[in-house]
Formats: sequence, structure tokens, C-alpha cells
Amino acid sequence: MTADSLPPAALNAGQHLLVDGLAVAMAGSREPAPGIIAEHIRSFACAEQATAFNFGFRTTTVGAAFLNGASMHVLDYEPMWNPPTHALSTTLPAALALGESLGASGKDILVALVKGVEAHVRLRVASRQYEPRALIFHPPGVAGPIGSAVAAAHLLKLNPEQLRNAVGIAASRAGSLLANVGTMTKCTHCGNAAAGGLDAALLAARGLTANADVIEAPNGLGDAFFDKDWDRQVLMLEDAPLRILEPGYAVKLFPSQYATHFVIRAALDARRRIPHDDAICAVEIIGPVMPYVDRPRPASGLDAKFSFQYAAAAALLDGTVGIDSFADNNCSQPEMAAMLSKVRFVQTAEIPATLDSMWVEIKITLDDGSRVTAKCVRPRASWGAPISEQEHLVKVRDCLRRVLSDSRAEKVIAAAQQFARLNFVAVRALLNELGGFQ
Repeated sequence: MTADSLPPAALNAGQHLLVDGLAVAMAGSREPAPGIIAEHIRSFACAEQATAFNFGFRTTTVGAAFLNGASMHVLDYEPMWNPPTHALSTTLPAALALGESLGASGKDILVALVKGVEAHVRLRVASRQYEPRALIFHPPGVAGPIGSAVAAAHLLKLNPEQLRNAVGIAASRAGSLLANVGTMTKCTHCGNAAAGGLDAALLAARGLTANADVIEAPNGLGDAFFDKDWDRQVLMLEDAPLRILEPGYAVKLFPSQYATHFVIRAALDARRRIPHDDAICAVEIIGPVMPYVDRPRPASGLDAKFSFQYAAAAALLDGTVGIDSFADNNCSQPEMAAMLSKVRFVQTAEIPATLDSMWVEIKITLDDGSRVTAKCVRPRASWGAPISEQEHLVKVRDCLRRVLSDSRAEKVIAAAQQFARLNFVAVRALLNELGGFQ
């Protein structure tokens, strides 16, 4: 797969993802977890190969991929895929870090991104794990190192044998525990995947070998992480459309776990027909069986990103849900506690639990005995419900302006939107802006 063999639409999609990912990573870099990781990485004496977004230093390619991957995922704001995974924050940081160190053009970095995403998402399709409740491991920790290795292999120009070894090495970096969802550690799942895959490719380039058939080998990736019914044929469909195009990805308009977007949309719709907050006596959310988002009393902002109850309460109280909605101090506000006490989540097996077919209904009982209901069957910006570029830029600008001045944010957007045309000098100039170098 080369730049010439990719359809223009694939490069355009890759560029669209890049704009989203850079903005989300910059906003995420202000969160506590990336700050801790930055200090950890800065403590090592190392080569200045690649930019750490918003922290004003350069580090090794592997270190930058780890830190920037964590920043890109910590808000849970980057695009979602189906089956559910995070294919951008596990791939783009590796491609950018390695591309910067090698002096690659924007186009070559985008091709690496598209190839890495394809490997990652095909593995997720092969797993047949479409329902979040079927997961045992956090998906980007399993597929992410493979996608990152494939992206890095493109930029390193590895031959087929080296690529197979890179994938083999990366497979031994796979795995991340769902018990850490809702904690600071969750963002490191994507950072580790980006760094582990990149490191694997670098080791393969130096001659380190691995099981060249690691995906399908006995006790390999398939046996370890998927059940006996995983579909290995999906991985070998040469004429299949690129997953970045079909079905594509869902842009997140709220910084929280994707299923909560259904709740937020329904709650925002209902709120327009409610006279005031105090009129709400009870809130019932009806949704699919999703135990991991049944969190009636989240303990932190990160925990709240995985709470149907909190998502509904935030939407009803504020009429909008954004990055600030998930600040830690919001969880302990008296008005939030009062609203959460009124919210009940009813899970039913009658509603499909896959992201592309689920729906959520909200029923609100008011103090006069009347009831307001609303239903979301597909959030805006999801598969089959696209938004305009200008609507997307509202999100992008909000993220960037939390870190950059308006003029610098617009400079970053203009360069990122033309990324496929940038030579290395222009790529480095964009990364200087993202890194906070004056």
C-alpha cells in the first residue's frame, strides 16, 4: 500500500482525523495524567528526536509517542470506531514522532496513519467484539500496538520479513485491563500502544526477530485475546474497502465514553421542554445492557465519563456538555449530587448493545405529574449522521484555544488542513507550534 495506491478519499479522511487528533491531544495535555507522564519522561537524559505536545521539550520517538498518545486519549474525545476502539490515539502519535525524527513529508505520515488504522481496525473486526460488554481487555491495548507497528514500518521502509517481525514483537506488547477504565491509567493504554508498536518496528529494523505468524499461531494474538470464533478471513480480504472510509469513524462531540453520547443527546432534547431544573422529580434512562457505564455516583471526572447517570445529569443541569463538565469538582457539587439522586438507569436486553444499532430513551417526571420523554437512536457526527467541516471546527477550536492563542490556533488549523501538502520543513514548523516552542 503506497501513497499512489490509496484513494484520495482515504488521505482526506486521514487528514480529517489528524486535525481532530491534534486538537484533542493539545486540550488533553492540560490534564493531570499527561503532566505526570511529561515529568517522568523529562527526567531521563535522552535524544531530542520528537515533540512532546504543549510541554516545550523534545524526547525520544518512543517517549513522545507514549506521552502524546496519552494526551490524545485522556479526554476520551478522539473519534470512535466500530467495533469500539481508539485507532487514532494509538497510531497518529507514533507516525508523527517517527516522521519528525526521519524528516518525512506530511503525505508520507498520512499514508502511515491510514495503513496503521487499517491494521488496527481490521483486527477489531476480526475479533467480532462489537458489544462493549463482551470485552475482556481494553481494545486499543490489544490492536493498538499492531497498528502502530504497521504505521512505523511504512516510514522505516521495512521489507515484508521485517514487517512480520515488527508485528510479532508488537503482539507481545498487547493487553490492557478494563478495570482501569475511569482512572488516570486508562490514557496510558493508548500511549503504551503507540509507543510499543513504534518500538517494535524500530527493533525489527535492527534485526530483532519474533514469531512471523504471531496473529494466527497457536497461543498467538488470536488465541490470547479473541474467542475461538474470531474471523481471521477478515484480515486477508485484499479488495475490501478501507475501514477509514467504510464504515468510517464517528467524530465525538462530547468528551466521554461513546455510549454516553446517546444519553446526552436525549437529555439535551428533553431539557428544551422542561421549564426549570427544580421541576425535575425523577429521571429514568432506558438503554442496553452495559454494566460498565452504570455508575450512579462517580468519584471523579474521569469516572464520570463512563456514567450514564452523570451524563444525563450534566446535560439537564447545564444544557451543554463539554470538557469542563467533567472537572473533578463538578462531581461533588450539591446541585449535581441532588440531580444524580433522581436518576435511574434501566438496562434491558431488548435494546441492541452495539454502537451502530443501540438506542437510549430518557423519561423525566416533572413536579406537576407530567412526563417529558426523548430518544436518541444515532448521535450527530456518527456513522450515517455526518456533520459539516465548520461544525467540526467548533470542537477543534475549543480544544486548541485552551492551550494556544486564537492566532496560533488558527495557524495550526490551517497547516493541519493542508498536511498532505506539507514538506518536512512545514511539518516541523507545525510541530513547533504544537510543542510550545517560541
